[in-house]
This record gives sequence, C-alpha cells and structure tokens, in this order.
Amino acid sequence: MMRVEDLCFSYGNRQVLRDVSFSAEKGDFLAVLGPNGVGKSTLFRCVLGILKGYSGSIRVSGQDIRDLSRREMAGLMSYIPQNHGTAFAYSVLDTVLMGTTHELGTFSSPKAEQVKRAREALAQVGIVELEDRKFTELSGGEQQMVMIARALSQQAGLLLMDEPTASLDYGNREKVLTLLRDLTGHGYTVILSTHDPQHALSYSDKVLALKEGKIEAFGKTSEVLTSDLLNKLYGIHAVIIDTPYGKVVTSVRA
Repeated sequence: MMRVEDLCFSYGNRQVLRDVSFSAEKGDFLAVLGPNGVGKSTLFRCVLGILKGYSGSIRVSGQDIRDLSRREMAGLMSYIPQNHGTAFAYSVLDTVLMGTTHELGTFSSPKAEQVKRAREALAQVGIVELEDRKFTELSGGEQQMVMIARALSQQAGLLLMDEPTASLDYGNREKVLTLLRDLTGHGYTVILSTHDPQHALSYSDKVLALKEGKIEAFGKTSEVLTSDLLNKLYGIHAVIIDTPYGKVVTSVRA
C-alpha cells in the first residue's frame, strides 16, 4: 500500500530525516514512535505531499506521489489531524460529505450517491444519531469519530493520523484506537504516530521507531517493541510486562 525508500529531508542546513525506509501493506496498523523533534510530523508532511524538497521516494499503491495531483492523492490516502477546529458550524453530515469533494467539479454539489456514502460512513463508526448536530458542538471524542467517518467517505484505503488521540480522555482514546484496529480488518491501512508506546503495544501490527531523524527499529510490534528500544528512544527505565490481558508497558524508578 505504501513504500518509502531512502527518504531524507532538511529544513535549511538542519537535516530532519535521514535515509528513512519502511513499508505498510494493506490491512496493516503501523505505529510511528519517537520523542518530540525526531521527525514524525515532518515524515507525515512529506507523505502527504505538503513538503516537496525531499530526496528518496514515496509510493502509494505503486505510484510515486510526485506524479500525482491533489485529487489523485485524495483518492489514495486521507489525513485525520489531531486538531480540527472550524470557524463554521457545519453539520456532522456536511462535514463527512467534505470527504467526497475530490470526486466533484469545482461548482458541483454532492449527489445522492455521496450522501448515501456519508451516511454509511457514519453508521460504520457508530454515530448516525449525530448527523444533524453541529460539528462545533461535539465533544473531542465525537469530533474525532466524525473525522474518521469523513476519511471513510473519501474511500481512500490509507488512513494517516498524526497523534490523533493526544487531546482525548482515556475512554475516547480507547474507542478511537479500537475503531481503527477494526478498520484494518476491513482492508484499510492505518499509519498513526503516537507518544504512547502502550498504544502501539495494544493495537499495532508494526512499529516504526525514529530517533534523531533515523530509524531505530522497524518491524512487527511483537518483535521490535522491547524494553531496550523504549529506553533508547526516551531515555527512561521501562519494562514490558505480560499480564492475563496482554502486554503492558510501564516506567520503573531507578
């Protein structure tokens, strides 16, 4: 679904990404880990085509993103940001319909097909009852669910999320991550950056760990996400404990 090879990017003389290579296949849940300032957001901006001056290649569904128009990119991948405030009080349904705009002409309005798809997306994430509510009146967790529904209405197989649960409470974090895990079972590919290694441990298939702009580890979560890796990334004493309910990561006082 996505293959990144030898990706390098610099802001002026400051190199932020160095020879980053990884892949995510259909149905993968890939968690991107690393402390602040290691290049996670820069990586996402390169993948989204926002930053152009990189070397290396980024391919989605076999196509180099340099060769794609914005409309073609929208047909392949969707982006769900951490914060999504809006100055306009759109309804939930209208917000989800925005995911279909890449299919429409400049002055075209959504047709019955797009409206049906938007409602199906709302049903898929379990928030049909919010259709007529104003987006700005929703809780943070509800807004994030709406944004996922908008991404589903876009019908792009790759979902990119940069710290999507950072501002959510514990319950809403778990709801969002569980939904994303379920979506991979329907063939979606999820690439998500997070500050919390427990998210990767509990939900992801693969981990991409970045340190100082380079790959510290990449591979199956069960194989690469270790106490040693967490100690290298974050400079703390961490342990991963097996419990009857799965693995749990915790820090230990020296």
